[in-house]
Amino acid sequence: MFGHPKGLFYLAFTELWERFSYYGMTALVVLYMVNQLLLPGHAENIIGFAELRARIESLAGPMSTKALASQIFGFYSGLVYFTPLIGGLIADRWIGQRNAVVIGALLMASGHLAMTFDESFLIALALLVTGSGFLKGNITSQVGAVYPPGDDERSARGFVIYSTAINTGAVLGPLTCGLLAQVYGWHYGFGAAALLMLVALAIYLAGYRHLPAKIERAAAQHETLTAADWRVIGALVAVIVISIFPSLAYFQHFNALPIWIQEHVALDIAGRRIPVPWFQSIDSLTSILVAAPLLIIWRRQAARGTAPTNLAKIARGSWLTAASSLILVAAITFSGGNPVHPIWPFLYCVGLGIAFIHYWPALLALVSRCAPARLVGTIMGVVFVSLFFTSLMMGWLGAQYERMDPSLFWATHVAIGAAGGLLVMIFGRRLERMLQAA
Repeated sequence: MFGHPKGLFYLAFTELWERFSYYGMTALVVLYMVNQLLLPGHAENIIGFAELRARIESLAGPMSTKALASQIFGFYSGLVYFTPLIGGLIADRWIGQRNAVVIGALLMASGHLAMTFDESFLIALALLVTGSGFLKGNITSQVGAVYPPGDDERSARGFVIYSTAINTGAVLGPLTCGLLAQVYGWHYGFGAAALLMLVALAIYLAGYRHLPAKIERAAAQHETLTAADWRVIGALVAVIVISIFPSLAYFQHFNALPIWIQEHVALDIAGRRIPVPWFQSIDSLTSILVAAPLLIIWRRQAARGTAPTNLAKIARGSWLTAASSLILVAAITFSGGNPVHPIWPFLYCVGLGIAFIHYWPALLALVSRCAPARLVGTIMGVVFVSLFFTSLMMGWLGAQYERMDPSLFWATHVAIGAAGGLLVMIFGRRLERMLQAA
């Protein structure tokens, strides 16, 4: 299909609807906690919430509703990205990637459904975390596995196609769930996420026979890791650590940005109010729109031998996240304390979308192509573990939002994004040499 294995498209469309459900829910959850769930009259109904709040405040001190919502979101988002390491290990050693994805999809659908009730909010988060652990790393590692060994260029383009599907779901999810939540109520938005998760599972099952079986991964279990393999692993871990910086600058738009927009942006346009979750679809839509032109440019550059390396793309993504946060700093500075025009957070999200399509597919392609065969699932899990630490830091930074001037808050994210670009400038050549062994 269009020069790629059929399995790629089943994986891409599965992720499209899985990401619809995930990003649709994610676009709502912080606003839902701040505006309703954690307020008196609702918080008392959540099973286990009093104990959770006591534990968080025993470590961080008394917290406002906004700070607590940010911290809970950070923990949840972090665990979503930590559990794929465990899911990858279980799939690699015992149940296989295909079975793991099916289990994960069922758990995530259950979690989205449980989100529609106040009482089961924390249970819903636990189901989503567990389901994500089985699904995320295992479905991503299958993308590289549908290509024959050595087909690096086509595999890299396949990851951009796959990431474009992710972004399509990330566009549709916030738009649909955000509108349903604003018109009919929060629980209708969460219910739509549950329904589309089941659609994702149906598509995956339809393409089951086109996807790589566990036996291909199991055959690599007996291979001995060489010294060159360990150097490659070390280089990949270093690249993953560097990617934390653009990820931290990028992912804050799921956490603090909705609160900032709700408080400081003029959302009423021509008598209609823009739903805050819609802003979280802009970066993903941008990634879709720029993917094809970038693919054409990179393919032509590859023919001339001048295409940027994956590390160079990660560096560009880092600088772009810094520039995006700088847009918000400028908007706040020149607003003079007045509500900010929606064009500025719009441009911020556009910049993040261009950044994402540079650094994230490049990171996934590096791991899929360079990691030793017996550890592909595990190292892909490490990629998501890096987002665990990213999310914890994101939650902590978001909890400081009320204590900082908004311009200083976003200027901090300018520095964080720029740090990733600087690290590639300093260590990039050495890392490239280490990865050549793959």
